[in-house]
Parts: sequence; C-alpha cells; structure tokens
Amino acid sequence: MNETVRQAHSQDPVSIPVEGMTCASCVRRVETAAAKVPGVLSSSVNFATKKLTIEPADGFSARVLGAAIKKVGYDIAPERQEFLVEGLHGEANAERLNAVLDAVATIVAVKVDVASAKVAVDMIGGRRERDSLVETARLAGFTLKTPRAHDHSAHHGHHGHHQGQAHEAAGATGGHDHMQHAGEEGALKRDLTIAAILTAPLFVLEMGGHLYEPMHHWLMSIVETQNLYYVYFVLATAVIFGPGLRFLKTGFPALLRGAPEMNSLVALGVTAAYLYSVVVTFAPDLLPEEARFVYYEAATVIVTLILTGRLLEARASGRTGDAIRKLMSLQAKTARVERDGATIDISPEDLMAGDIVVIRPGERLAVDGEVVEGSSYVDESMISGEPVPVEKTIGATVVGGTINKTGAFKFRATKVGADTMLSQIIRMVEEAQGSKLPIQLLVDRVTALFVPVVIAIAVLTFIVWAIFGPEPAYTFALVNAVAVLIIACPCAMGLATPTSIMVGTGRAAELGVLFRKGQALQELRSAQIVVVDKTGTVTKGRPELTDLVVAEGFADNEVLTLVAAVEGRSEHPIAEAIVRAAEEKKVATPAGLEPATVENFESVTGYGIAATVNGRRVEVGADRYMAKLGHSVDIFAEAAARLGDEGKTPLYAAIDGRLAAAIAVADPLKPLSVTAIRALQAMGIEVAMVTGDNERTANAIARQVGISRVVAEVLPEGKVKAIHEMRAGGKVLAFVGDGINDAPALAEADIGIAVGTGTDVAIESADVVLVGGDLLGAVNAIEMSRATIRNIKENLFWAFGYNAALIPVAAGVLYPAFGITLSPMIGAGAMALSSVFVLANALRLKRAKVAHREVTL
Repeated sequence: MNETVRQAHSQDPVSIPVEGMTCASCVRRVETAAAKVPGVLSSSVNFATKKLTIEPADGFSARVLGAAIKKVGYDIAPERQEFLVEGLHGEANAERLNAVLDAVATIVAVKVDVASAKVAVDMIGGRRERDSLVETARLAGFTLKTPRAHDHSAHHGHHGHHQGQAHEAAGATGGHDHMQHAGEEGALKRDLTIAAILTAPLFVLEMGGHLYEPMHHWLMSIVETQNLYYVYFVLATAVIFGPGLRFLKTGFPALLRGAPEMNSLVALGVTAAYLYSVVVTFAPDLLPEEARFVYYEAATVIVTLILTGRLLEARASGRTGDAIRKLMSLQAKTARVERDGATIDISPEDLMAGDIVVIRPGERLAVDGEVVEGSSYVDESMISGEPVPVEKTIGATVVGGTINKTGAFKFRATKVGADTMLSQIIRMVEEAQGSKLPIQLLVDRVTALFVPVVIAIAVLTFIVWAIFGPEPAYTFALVNAVAVLIIACPCAMGLATPTSIMVGTGRAAELGVLFRKGQALQELRSAQIVVVDKTGTVTKGRPELTDLVVAEGFADNEVLTLVAAVEGRSEHPIAEAIVRAAEEKKVATPAGLEPATVENFESVTGYGIAATVNGRRVEVGADRYMAKLGHSVDIFAEAAARLGDEGKTPLYAAIDGRLAAAIAVADPLKPLSVTAIRALQAMGIEVAMVTGDNERTANAIARQVGISRVVAEVLPEGKVKAIHEMRAGGKVLAFVGDGINDAPALAEADIGIAVGTGTDVAIESADVVLVGGDLLGAVNAIEMSRATIRNIKENLFWAFGYNAALIPVAAGVLYPAFGITLSPMIGAGAMALSSVFVLANALRLKRAKVAHREVTL
C-alpha cells in the first residue's frame, strides 16, 4: 500500500499557510525548522502571504512538518477537504480507508464517518495533492466524490462549495487566504477599538496635563495623584492584558526559546514601561523621589499604535492577493455533463477527461476540451487579450474559464483539474508570488540577526543612561531603552520584498505575463539582448494568403474563388491558406462568391495543378509551369521583385488560357511584432533573430521588423550554440520562442520566455510565459521586472534607512548636543507608519503603467 501511495503522490512544491508569523525574523525560524524535517528538499517562507513552500521528497510527512513548526512556536493551517465515499461498508472498511489515507504524505488528520459515508481530511497542498489522494483511495477500492453544494454542512465555513471548488480547481488557497485575511482583520479591528477606547482617557488625562498647565492644576485639585495612578493602572492593565496580550503570548515564549522576534521587542518595551509604572504606583519608596514617574500612557499608546499599524498592514496585505482572486473568479461553478444517457450538473472538480460537456449561451466553460457538436463564438479575451469572440466549430479547441456567447455546443473534456490552462496560470502566479528572489535571501540573513542586536542595543542604552545620564537617571534609562525596542521593529524589512513581488507578479499577470520562476523577475530587468525565434513568435506560424495581384480584365473575388476551388483538391499547406482566405472572404461578402463545381483535376508534379471550375479552365503553379503552358509572367515582374524582397515566392494563375494573377502565400508578421521590437530597442536592448527557416525568408522578415542580427537555417542545437556565442562577455540574454524546437534554447538562455500559444514543452522549459501570444508581452515583462525591482529597492532603502537613522536617536545620541530624546510613543507611531509606507509603496505597482495593451485576465 505504501508503494501505491508513493506512486500516487506528487513531488511538486507544496505551499502551506503558517499561523503566528508576525515579523521578518519569524521567516528564518520557520524556514530553518522546515528544512530540518526528513523528506524536505528545500523550504522558503513568503512573509507577505504568510506561507511556507516546501519541496517534498520520499519520506516526507505533513504531520512531522507540523510538529516541527509547532516546536518553534508557530502552526501550519491545513485545508479541510470532505468527500462522499462509495464502497464504505462497515467498521473494518472504515479502518482500512483510514489507514490508506493516513499513509498519504500530505495528510495531517483523517476522520472517517461510516454512518454518513463521508471522510474529512486535513491536508496540505492543492488540487494535485487532492487528485493523488482520490487516486490512492481508488487503488485501494474506494471512490471519493466531492459533495454537491447542498451536501455541505454549515459548520464547514470557508470550505463551502464555491470557495472550496475555486481553491481545488486552481491548486491554490486563494479563497482560504481571503477568509483568513478577513478573520484577522476583524480580530484586529475589535482589539484596536477596545485599546483605543481605554487608552483615550488615559492619554488625555496624562498628556493633557503635561501639554496644558491649567489642566494639570485643575486635575490635581479634584483628584489626588495617587488615586489618578490607580485609575491609570486599571486602564493600562486592561489594554496590555486584553488587546495587547497577543504581543506577550508570542513575544515572551520566543524570547525564552532564545529566538526573539518583533513581538519580543514590543512585549519587552511595553512590559518594562508598565512594570516601572506599577512600582511607582504601589511601591514608590523603592525609587528615588526624582524618578517617580508613571509611563502607563506610553505602554497603552504603544499597544494601540502597533495594533493600528497591524490593521492597516492586514488591509493592504489583503489587497496584494487580488490578482489570484481575480483569476479564481474566472472559474466555472458547475459543469453540465452527459453521463449514462442523462445530462446532469456536477462540480467541475468531478469532471474526468473524455466527459462530454454541454455548454449553453452565456455560460463559462469549466475545463479545456475539443468541440464535438454544434458551433458558437467564445470570448477568449482572458487568454488572448483580443476582444473579438472566436468562432468555434467541430474540432476546435476551447479553454476553461472563457465565456460562450450566443450559440450552444458540446465539447469533450481533454484537460481537467490542475491540468487546465487556467489552473496552470493560477499555479504559475502563485508560485511566482511565493518565490524568493536572490535579493530577499540577503534581507532574511540581516533580519535574523536584527532582533538580538536591537535587544543588545536597548540593554546597552539602559546601562549607559543609568550610569552616565542626568537625574532621574533610571527614568531616562528606561524611556530610551523602551524607545529603542519599540522603534526597531523589523516588519518593514520583512515586508519590503515579498509585498512588491506579490503585487508586481499579480499586475504582470493582468498584463498577460506569467513569471514561472521568481529569479526571472529579478534577472529580466538586466536583459541586454533579446533573441527571438521567427516562426510563431515574430510571425503567426501558419501560412496565409498575403498578396493577390490580378491582371487587367480580372476581378479579385472571381480569381480567388476559381483558384481556391482548384486548391481545395490539394493537400499542400499553401493550398490550405488559399482556401481559408476564400472562405473568410465568403463570410465577409456572402453574395460575391458562389459554390464551384470542379472537374478534370490534375496535378503536374514539380509544376502545379489544373482543373475545370464551372466550365472554366484554371491552372495554378510556379513561373516554370506558366512558361511550360506558354504564358509570359513579365507583366508581374514588378510585383514579383517586391515579393522576392519580402522573402515570398509568388505563384501564378492562368484562367481560360490567359495569365490572370500573381499570388503570394507566406507566414505573415504578427500585428504587434514591429511595435514590440522597436519598443525593446528604445529600452536600450539589442534584438536578434535565430531561426531554422531559410536565410532569404529570415532576412526579409528581419528587414521588415528592424532586426539587423540574424542567424538562420539552424537546428535546435544550433540555436543553443548561437545563444552561447551572443552571450559572450557576460551579457544577460533572454530568448523568446514557442515551439518544441525552442525548448533547448529557452533552457540555455539566462531568461527563457515562452509565447503562450506555443507548445507545452516550450512553456515547461521557460521562466516566463506570455499568455497573449505576441512579442509585446516580452516588453511588458521587462517593464514590470524593472518596475518591481525598483519598488523593492525603494522599500528596502526606506526600511533599513529608517532603522539606521532612528535607533541611534532613540538610544539618545542627540541628547548631549541638542537635548533631544525620542518618546516611545513617537517610536511606536513611526514604526507602524514604516510598515504601512512599505505596503502602500508596493501597492503602487497595481497601477504600474506599461506602454502597451493589457490582457484582460
């Protein structure tokens, strides 16, 4: 059985939400703990998404991982999945199913209920892991099915049908994260409200007296100072051990484990100010008279301000995941499928490859497939960026998430679950958002040391002030040490990089650019050379009728109809292009082209073809065929020369013994290729072309788009060699391609960019995928890479600069010269603002402008 489990279980990276992480120093701790777990090849934490991503191997267990994370003070949050079980008869069966599922590496807990024939599992991972679980059960003789919406019991909360389905179909946890964010935000809002209500009177009474002398005298006349301290004590105790308890519960255990973090700084600072004030209130004789001051208001204001910062942070962090939620909203909620002679509505995750899916007007397609009956127009703007709906007839490919317009059709599901294009797009965006850039590794190393260093600085500050400070020395020592602890929160440092990555990659996805690997996001901004493949990248990748030049006495439609009728009998790709052009013309001008009767068809090998169409003799072929028939092609000499310069070889048509037209069929440029290449060159990037096509055609295309460096007539390994040579001297090179033959080149380049309309092999070999299918996506990708890295640098400059500047001020370096010290309250406000500033700056990327059109994901 364990062998079965191992075969069924995917070894792809798995992301797990982690609870209790509050600052950048937590990141290193969780990563280190996870890395030590047997069967974990690598571990990486994204502080913005609060997720741990691990690469599991044989021997991995989610239970062991959970225990290791718990040991260092945090908790993993597995996803609850519920299934109906077919084949569950009696307790013995239930125990066997329990044992089978329990052995799956991604399972944290299993509960089998015989009475309701249901099984509930807590597991990590997404759709792939769920599929492997279902497969494992099937191999053991059990069928697991997802309950329908009405089968879900109320207590499942965020695992309800729609969100559960959206989550599973994507292999993502967007719905779960969204609910988690909402819950976190609600708790913070409640705590902040309580803290603010209790802090306000304390702050007004204490600080009002300091700022406005008459108020101080008035207060002293109606309340004795000692009694006032008792009121302050009650209010402060309620704030610190109510809303502020979250900092103490996390901060002190971390300190005792020898791994202090941001909450430890807050807990130490607040507790020090509070305990000092308690001593002044209840045992004043322990302190000299000049040191008897209370700091209840400082402690409570610190808690209130930090909660304010956390709430603003939670709100902003919630917005960083908008891209994933927007993608998830494109998923169908149900699928209508033909099974056992009946048409039934099922959950999309229960669809299987080969199912016949029925689509009505206005419905969203649940999965990818191939049309088997009917026809319609489908809005594919989410993939292509093109607003015009695409006609779908029998044999056409359709994509899950797109919207059917007016017609009705049936299609056979070819890719389901995690294999659909939309699921793959969501997975790519999630992986990019959770990825760690090289720049982040340095930040993590610094923040891991940061908190212990700050505590050391605070202790040193206290000692120096206590020994050398003016009277009341203990008071100055305490206030400045607390100010150091409070102002030095490393939150901003921890958020600086991951928030920019999340927002930047989300924005890139809206522009049709998917970063499959995080490192590409950092490297692409430095690209000095962009090498493009020709066929399918610069050009459309399939021949089209590009030119039809008719002789005097002939009409375009007439010639095209007759030539297409003859070519309809040929299987040559050129013939296919001519027939397609005639069909498109027929759609545009239905009255202009009549159906043709073709007789006496003959093919003259190496020359051309001929036939009688509606009683007229039509001959189509190369110039040598025309010469053989006795027709001179000189009247088209000028057109032939122009076509030759464009890399096109003309064909000629004769009708009823007269030369009628020159025809060119070629692989035309994509509409935006010239714009994209000019944009790349304007960015200071050299553009080169490497292609397997013949040199004459390649050079002609290069001339049209403005590329001067061309390597033609090379095999796939030749492309790799050409890239190697162009990169000489350490230049950063990006390669853009779409075909199977481009896979080695995509892998060889520093950054491989696959055009999304290409093959799966090309996409798997790439670091970046362009969903829209044109070169403008490469321009958008580079612009977003530059904007995101610039944003990260701004954030890091602010986060580190802020700490470097204000920690010495808080410690009191300005006091000897200027008499300036920093209040812990100002420190708390500044600390909260630093995190909010970093998040607000990262969110600016949501509005990042690129020079070119967007794909409407």
